[in-house]
Amino acid sequence: MQADVMEKMRQVFAGTLPDHLGFEFVSAEDGRIKAGFTIQRHHLAPNGFLHAASIIMLADSCCGFGCMMHLPDGASSFTTIEIKSNHLGTARDGWVDCEASPVHRGRTTQVWDATVSAAGKTIALFRCTQMILWPKA
Repeated sequence: MQADVMEKMRQVFAGTLPDHLGFEFVSAEDGRIKAGFTIQRHHLAPNGFLHAASIIMLADSCCGFGCMMHLPDGASSFTTIEIKSNHLGTARDGWVDCEASPVHRGRTTQVWDATVSAAGKTIALFRCTQMILWPKA
């Protein structure tokens, strides 16, 4: 990822939920975003396992970052309109990583898929649909 793009995204994320939960960008290329976080106590559910909301934050943030990087010319922003996640496993400690890639990049919507892994195993699959926002006339 270019250093200037990474710094811009850190500024955009500063003080938001992903920032508070330790979201870290790893890389961004055309059509592929990678990020993750190191599991800390606040990422866990009361049962001691990784909370589903922590996984969703990571996957949704990766997909959202990808959408931001690929907005059509003239678009002002985007908003997530649908998410789906399948949780296949969990973790209690270590690094959780996510890789997101686009399935559809249109003028009115984008659809991104993400795979979340821990200790080399897939722990969640995620699909996110974003609505592209345009300036009001």
